[in-house]
Amino acid sequence: MAAVTVPRWIIHLPTTLTGLDAAAELAFALRESLGHIPALDFGETTLSEEDRQHLRHRVWCDARLDGGRRCRLRDGHSGSCGTTGEG
Repeated sequence: MAAVTVPRWIIHLPTTLTGLDAAAELAFALRESLGHIPALDFGETTLSEEDRQHLRHRVWCDARLDGGRRCRLRDGHSGSCGTTGEG
């Protein structure tokens, strides 16, 4: 019997930033300041241009680590996954 899943809600938060790197830096700052809120899943954060929302860029690696933690390094990082660092 298939498990019933409850849909999650996504908050789309437009910015006035004009570059991918600047948007990623804002995502890092938001994770640092709001990461203590359990309802926010920063591991799934993606970025997109306003008029090209179908083309998304993942911010963090998000690989699952031992103990249910997630990798906090930037997507595409070199070396092994970990939980330290800015990403």
